[in-house]
Amino acid sequence: MLEPSSSEEEDDDIGSSFNSGFNGGSSHLEPPGGVHQNGGPPRVPSPMSVDGSMAKIGGGRGQENRGRVDGRGSPSPSLVSEKTLTEAELQEKQQKEEEERKTRIQLYVFVLRAIAYPFNAKQPNDMTKRHQKVTKEGLEKLRAKVDSFLKGETQIPCDEAFQNAVHSYNDIFLKSERVTGLVNGGGLSQHDCRDVFKHQIEKRIRTIPEIDGLSKDTVMTSWLAKYDAITKDDEQRRPGQRLPTAMLGNEVMTKEQLYDLFQQILNIKKFEHQLLYNAMQLDSMDEQAAAIRRELDARREKVAMMEKDRRLMPKFVLKDMEGLYIEEMNAAINLLKGNLESLPVQQGAAKEGKIKFGKIKPGRSQSSLSRGAPDEADDSHVAQLSKSDVVLTFQIEVVVLEVRNLKSVPPNRIIYCTMEVGNSDKLATDQVEASKPYWDTQGDFSTTHCLPVVKVKLYSENPGMLSLDDKELGKVVINPTPLSSKAPEWYKATVSKGSQDQELKIKVAVRMDKPMNMKHCGYLYAMGKTVWKKWKKRYFVLVQVSQYTFAICSYKEKKSDPSEMLQLDGYTVDYIEPAGAMFYHMNLEGGKFFFNTVREGDSVLFATEDEQDSHNWVMAFYRATGQAHKPAPPVTTAKTTSLNKNQGDADRARKHGMEEYIAADPIDFDHHKLFSKLQCLSLDWRLGDPFASLGWFTPGQVYVLDEFCARYGVRGCYRHLCYLSDLLDKCEKHTVIDPTLIHFSYAYCASHVHGNSVPANPLGEQFATPDKCIEESTRPDGVGTVTQEEKEKFQEIKERLRVQLEYQLTNFRFCFPFGRPEGALKSTLSLLERVLMKDISTPVPQNEVRSVIKKSLENAALVNYERLSEEARIEADLANPQEDMVGEVIIPPARKLEDLIRLADLCVDLLRQNEEFYAEFQNAFAWFSDLLVEHSEIFWSLFAVDMDSVLSEQPPDTWDSFPLFQILNDYLRADDNLKNGKFHQHLREIFAPQVVRYVDLMESSIAQSIHKGFEKEKWEIKGNGCATSEDLFWKLDALQSFIRDLHWPDPEFGNHLNQRLKMMACDMIESCIQRTYNCFEMQLKKGILLNPTDYVLPSEICAMVNVVLDAKNQSLKLCAVDGVDVGNQKPEANSKPKKHKYHTKIDDMIEKTSANMRIQLVGKLVSVLDKTLSKLGAYDEGSMMGSFLSFANKKINVTGTGTDLGKSYVSFVRINMDTVTKRIADDLWVLNVMEKWYIDQVELLSKWLTERLDKSLHPYQCTCLAHIVKKIYTEYELQGLEEDRLQCGQYQAIEQRMATEEATCALTNAEATENGEDSDDEKRKKSVQKSKMKKEESREDGAKVQRQSSKAPPPPVREESSDTEVDSEDEKPKKQKAKAKPKPKEKEKQQQPPSQTGKDESDFDSIEDGGKIPMAAAGAVKDALATGGVDKVADIGKESVAQAGKMLTKGIGGFAGKAFGSFF
Repeated sequence: MLEPSSSEEEDDDIGSSFNSGFNGGSSHLEPPGGVHQNGGPPRVPSPMSVDGSMAKIGGGRGQENRGRVDGRGSPSPSLVSEKTLTEAELQEKQQKEEEERKTRIQLYVFVLRAIAYPFNAKQPNDMTKRHQKVTKEGLEKLRAKVDSFLKGETQIPCDEAFQNAVHSYNDIFLKSERVTGLVNGGGLSQHDCRDVFKHQIEKRIRTIPEIDGLSKDTVMTSWLAKYDAITKDDEQRRPGQRLPTAMLGNEVMTKEQLYDLFQQILNIKKFEHQLLYNAMQLDSMDEQAAAIRRELDARREKVAMMEKDRRLMPKFVLKDMEGLYIEEMNAAINLLKGNLESLPVQQGAAKEGKIKFGKIKPGRSQSSLSRGAPDEADDSHVAQLSKSDVVLTFQIEVVVLEVRNLKSVPPNRIIYCTMEVGNSDKLATDQVEASKPYWDTQGDFSTTHCLPVVKVKLYSENPGMLSLDDKELGKVVINPTPLSSKAPEWYKATVSKGSQDQELKIKVAVRMDKPMNMKHCGYLYAMGKTVWKKWKKRYFVLVQVSQYTFAICSYKEKKSDPSEMLQLDGYTVDYIEPAGAMFYHMNLEGGKFFFNTVREGDSVLFATEDEQDSHNWVMAFYRATGQAHKPAPPVTTAKTTSLNKNQGDADRARKHGMEEYIAADPIDFDHHKLFSKLQCLSLDWRLGDPFASLGWFTPGQVYVLDEFCARYGVRGCYRHLCYLSDLLDKCEKHTVIDPTLIHFSYAYCASHVHGNSVPANPLGEQFATPDKCIEESTRPDGVGTVTQEEKEKFQEIKERLRVQLEYQLTNFRFCFPFGRPEGALKSTLSLLERVLMKDISTPVPQNEVRSVIKKSLENAALVNYERLSEEARIEADLANPQEDMVGEVIIPPARKLEDLIRLADLCVDLLRQNEEFYAEFQNAFAWFSDLLVEHSEIFWSLFAVDMDSVLSEQPPDTWDSFPLFQILNDYLRADDNLKNGKFHQHLREIFAPQVVRYVDLMESSIAQSIHKGFEKEKWEIKGNGCATSEDLFWKLDALQSFIRDLHWPDPEFGNHLNQRLKMMACDMIESCIQRTYNCFEMQLKKGILLNPTDYVLPSEICAMVNVVLDAKNQSLKLCAVDGVDVGNQKPEANSKPKKHKYHTKIDDMIEKTSANMRIQLVGKLVSVLDKTLSKLGAYDEGSMMGSFLSFANKKINVTGTGTDLGKSYVSFVRINMDTVTKRIADDLWVLNVMEKWYIDQVELLSKWLTERLDKSLHPYQCTCLAHIVKKIYTEYELQGLEEDRLQCGQYQAIEQRMATEEATCALTNAEATENGEDSDDEKRKKSVQKSKMKKEESREDGAKVQRQSSKAPPPPVREESSDTEVDSEDEKPKKQKAKAKPKPKEKEKQQQPPSQTGKDESDFDSIEDGGKIPMAAAGAVKDALATGGVDKVADIGKESVAQAGKMLTKGIGGFAGKAFGSFF
């Protein structure tokens, strides 16, 4: 069987590399009993000797055939050159080759007869279809096509999933050395390649998620169509091109194709076939049937001789079988006679295309022969015939074509012809004018007369009105026979005496078909004792009544029944000299060439006028009588006449030496040995054809071999024994043979030898029979005798088969790679069970089968592991080439570990392939899975030895071996049979200490990294925290992921590792948070600069906050068991409370730290507002500093307006809002900070204003606070704070207070305008504008134009425009959003009429910015009061007057009082 090579390089002769590679391996690779030189199991020496004749006949068994389609030539030359041979050796060699040629030609003669006239077998049409096999060149082409597709050189569209599937198929299957070995053995077909691809993509498609509108079946169909497009054959057969014989491996063949097939099998030249075909008259069915009858008579004579001389019989296992053997031989002969008799006489009618007869199935005899009484069978053939048995039916065609020399009628007269045969109905031609007497009318007649009379008459139409009959012009009478010419001839017509048409002629063609049961006919002179007692010329017909019954009959004209007849049973025919004929009959007139038929007590003399006619009659009689002696014509000295075709063919055959093969008597040959050679050569041809046959013959081969066995008496057991021997020879040469085929033949032989009948299904009840025709061939043939040769050969084959099966089971991965051929492994197991049976009926004990398979699988584990180790070593050498070094090469431990990991991958892939492609192992026997588990454990135990050795050489505290544990453990834990097995426990014991040591070292390393990292931490934002925190969380997560991915098989130890890692993560995170919070407090303690509104929150603080927030997210993953806090679970009843509350602990700590950070951060930001308000407090009413600042600001504008301070604080708020929002990752935490910051600011403002309820705000204070109050509402609204939080009670009170203060400031500025006093700012601006005007007037015109064009007039100063200048780009959309959503008070303004809302907030902002238009503000208040206003506004005005009076008494000024007095 197949053996993969141990070398990675591919040779041209891969088969030789298989042998050398297998022999060069370890001694453990040998199957029990040793290994044959060619790599297969040893051949057990046969206990029987083979004689010389058998050696001669089988000498060509290993030769290849010339003229084959696959290109194989003549037998390969000897390794020893002919020049080195002596003359005697060369002559001996040539003599052997000549004997071999003669044997093949003689065998071909017998095959030709079996093909020409089969009567026992038929071609099976329901055999399993065999697909075309993949050759070496085909495999290379297939690999090249797949590589081209993977490189993108084809136009086939595909997605990534399909390309990955093809890549996996290419790496695993196509590039495998086992596939190469399967191809060399001829066992891989293109259909197998497609099946393997389909099997692989089925698993992939099952893992693909469902897609709406696209079913997985559609994906499967699409992928297979793409595979077919990749692997399609470029050389397409042209339409109508005839297939060669080698390509007809699945079809039913015609006779011509069968002839061509066996010419190739037996290496027969075409001209030799033609000579034999013509000389043997293979196209004559009568000749072939006569040859069969002669063969059967010869066999019967031989049986009679055996019965008299028992020494001629073969040796039997029992003496009593000799009598039974005679009966079986007679029964076989009677069966053949019955089959021949059952065939219709008209078997060859299909050739004529006229009469067709139904075929009778071979094997069913319709004769009255008795198989047990040969004498009675002989008498049945001598039954007397009646005249009704020889009635013949003839089909006659009459065609009238033309009339010539018609003169008695005018040219325009209508004429026609009639035709009749005997007393049949008349038929008439078409009517034509006499000037054009042409027809092409055919009349078909049927008659039983052997000498019929055909009459053709010519008529002219009578022109008379009262005439009833047409006028007859002439007639022709013809007497046709089957041998007469069928060409048209001119016949002279008979006319009346006074007619003008004396030379009238009619052209007529008469065709009389010859019935198939009429073998010959013609005129003979005859005279006999009982029939034809007078010598005269008569018309004779040789009639075949049945296959064994012939009669010679004489007929008279117009008679259906013969006048006299002679049944030819028991007669012989031969030529006789004329002198001898005259001796018996003195007065013979007529006849020149004589022959006679003789039987005991009777003889009939015949004579013809023509010599050729005499030869034809003698050969017809020779075929009918079935005699063994072939008549030879007498030698005459006179000039011979021309020879017929058959004589010429015989002479040509005699000239080329073929006559001796044709004339050889089949009874003189040992057909068993001839058949053995024929079957062996047929198998060689079949295994060399383009199909992956696996040893199964073609339908045509089965047909011919069956016919040969039946016709020449080859015993069925001997046939199957030879077949088994040939199949085992092929198996030993690494040719792939289907075990099912071996099983059928073995079951047949076992049934025959043990004397039991073959069961309906020889494979057992659990196996289905795949082939109906083979099932029929394995049925017992009723033969009860067993020869000594058959028994010995069966025992030899049984032992060879047992060794071969054990060898195949040991090397199942190489004999059946990837489960190919399909079902072969299962059939092998079933066959092994059958071989171990002592007889056909007693089942073998299961323990015995189990022990044999167990031993084979133990050896298989060793074979597979050593082959895999060698493959891994070769891959390692290719990956790490070593230069040629002297001495021992030291391999470092790291390289050994890499090689071990690679070997582990290969081992896992091997066992997975066993599960995937050899699943039939599990289904063969119920107990077989236990043996497979043992096989796997033995396989892993061999790996464990190497693993322990490599791991012991590794340095301490190295973790490169953990991938090895993951590979092995992931596979073992998924296998229910190997999980927690011996090797799995061993693996756990080795790696447990390493895991513990690894966790200890990682814990120490992480703790040190925390300590050193926070000492050097710069607190730059990185990821979700800082550099140290990111490294810490990554290490903790990687450690836990690594331990989790180990999938530790021991649950207790696995839980312990998990809990330890969770506790370690809790401690590390706690240390990280504590260090971060300390740094946070230190950072906040840093003071604020002189100008508090310039303070920007440092990025370090944001990074620290992010660290704490990231720790919160990481703790849920790193400190919880499967994402659930084990400390929060309620303990069950009667169970101890769980103590692992480390996640709850760290979570509480994180929450507290986060809250403290939020409070301290907001406090730092609110402190800026506190300092800003303390700066505004210097303007308080009544204080010395306030009066001084008011005066200084009024005269020289030292401190500026309050709006500038408000803008700077708003800018501070915006910048820090952006900092917090952009640099802190947690949006919820940011929102909480914003909410607290806003509330604390409002509280601080409310508190500051509450302390000044009894005082009016200075305009500086008023404008500053008004700007701050308005803007912070908008800013915090943009940050997402809810309206109910923004519109709190304190904010509403602040808003009302600021509205009153703004109104007061507006009135004060209006009074100053009435007094003609300009503010300092206005004065300064006016002076600046005057100076600019003077400079512009003094410049040149051109420069003035340029200056005016380059300098636009300044836009009006508005509060919102000034705010926009200090806003960042990110705040512009927020402002637009704030403007789009008006405040409650703005909504009220929008609802007022345009006259009221025309003066918008910008006007008041202008007053606050510099009091540019105070009259507009005063006018607005006056108009509001004049129109009635709101009562509440009036009350507010009164309160403002009272406040203004108090202010006047304190020296602030009386302008506001005058203004209010003038309004009221």
